[in-house]
Amino acid sequence: MAPVVLIAEELAPAALDVLAYDFDVRHVDGTDRAALLGALVEADALIVRSATHVDAEAIAVAPRLKVVARAGVGLDNVDVASATAHGVMVVNAPTSNIVSAAEQAIALLLSVARNTASASAALKRGEWKRSRYTGVEVQGKIVGVVGLGRIGVLFAQRMAAFGTRLIAYDPYIQPARAAQLGVRLVGLDELLRESDFISVHLPRTPETLGLIGEKELATVKPGVRIINAARGGLVDEQALADALAEGRVAGAGLDVFVTEPATSSPLFGFDNVVVTPHLGASTGEAQDKAGLAVARSVKLALQGEFVPDAVNVQAGGVVDEDVRPLLGLTERLGKVFTALAGGIAANVTVEVRGRIVSHDVAVLKLAATKGLFASVVEERVTYVNAPQLAADRGVEVELLVNREVSDHDNLVTVRGVLPDGRTVSVAGSVAVVRGRELRKLTRLDEFELELDAGGVLLFFRYSDRPGVVGRIGSILGEAGVNIAAMQVARREAGGEALMALTVDSSVDADLLSTVAAEIGSARGSIVDLREE
Repeated sequence: MAPVVLIAEELAPAALDVLAYDFDVRHVDGTDRAALLGALVEADALIVRSATHVDAEAIAVAPRLKVVARAGVGLDNVDVASATAHGVMVVNAPTSNIVSAAEQAIALLLSVARNTASASAALKRGEWKRSRYTGVEVQGKIVGVVGLGRIGVLFAQRMAAFGTRLIAYDPYIQPARAAQLGVRLVGLDELLRESDFISVHLPRTPETLGLIGEKELATVKPGVRIINAARGGLVDEQALADALAEGRVAGAGLDVFVTEPATSSPLFGFDNVVVTPHLGASTGEAQDKAGLAVARSVKLALQGEFVPDAVNVQAGGVVDEDVRPLLGLTERLGKVFTALAGGIAANVTVEVRGRIVSHDVAVLKLAATKGLFASVVEERVTYVNAPQLAADRGVEVELLVNREVSDHDNLVTVRGVLPDGRTVSVAGSVAVVRGRELRKLTRLDEFELELDAGGVLLFFRYSDRPGVVGRIGSILGEAGVNIAAMQVARREAGGEALMALTVDSSVDADLLSTVAAEIGSARGSIVDLREE
């Protein structure tokens, strides 16, 4: 009997053709809960878009289910953790909409530059007012690109054809890679001061939320035009409205909003603002690409072959049971490295030391790479796409093995040199105690530690002196943040010190900055190592 592929939402005909000859393709309305649950009983694969919710209940009623495919980029409507627990592969189409998203940003930019939307609306009202809608040329202007991920790169490449000068802000890409793209890397402040057009292409994270706000908009080049077709909230909408009202910003184009659906906004009253209802992926081509991509992945999965777009399957073949406990640790070390560095090194070394290297530990390089980019890019980072993400940003990750046994049977160190010359390293080990894996951070740079590699971690460097520990505790306590564990390490009395804390809840960037400023720390770092 042919495997059953259940289609819960509309799929492109070309995608259905991929599946038709090898599988029993059935259709169900994914929004009809009872019908969906009933159909899942016999399903080997399920393909959805955004309207069908694939939660723990849906997965539990499908004993034959091998793969869930989301024909799109996000996975908000799929319970990946539950699927993983049941051995169900989850795939999506992470690159299906990148061209459409880049083109949407360009469409908004051109519309804002030439006042296209407002002029069209006026003419339809019977008003012929050419002088009122005089625009500006794009050629020769400086275009600032905030974020050089896949969509940012596509945007930059296409804007280059307009004869623009391109600058970009992205702390997670190397200057050499930017130069290859014909883009000059600058700091955010310089980009704001120099750009005639600014287009934002970043994921929405605690660090990027409100990245361009009142303070930043006060420093922009007069007459700048700002585009956000990435994620709502990256540009503060009220601050942008104020800047438009004051004339500091000449126009704006937005496809995304901090709250969606958005039916009201302080920006809607401006003729020089173009707004669209999150149309970045709304093209027939993007929808077709998504359908084709997941159909091919489903076919591979049901045939037992390698699946490039699997988000919850480790690459690299079978992992030795002795190596497996180090996967989670090494990924966390990569996350801590990125948090401490505040950017990505051009070269990162993953050193594995101890008896464990008698096994094949190559997968640990992938685990570290996955951790390095987990908080840098919007898409879900997997063992499959992590190497490409590194290559896209000009980052080389090297694996070193050392059979010499240290104080630990296994020790993994992630180390890299940053563009400013700083060397950052973080090391950890796993011990198995009464059948339980204990992941520990054992060193940060030259500081020895013994800290659980889990939860929400805060790190501060400061000059060793009395009262710092108490002051940090007071500030966090006043903010309602409970400290679960704390370690202090120092080179010498009165010298440089490091404080590492585990706290019970998330800490926002403002609170982190407040603590750092209070104790005279050059910088504070936060990393969330809680299980997803």
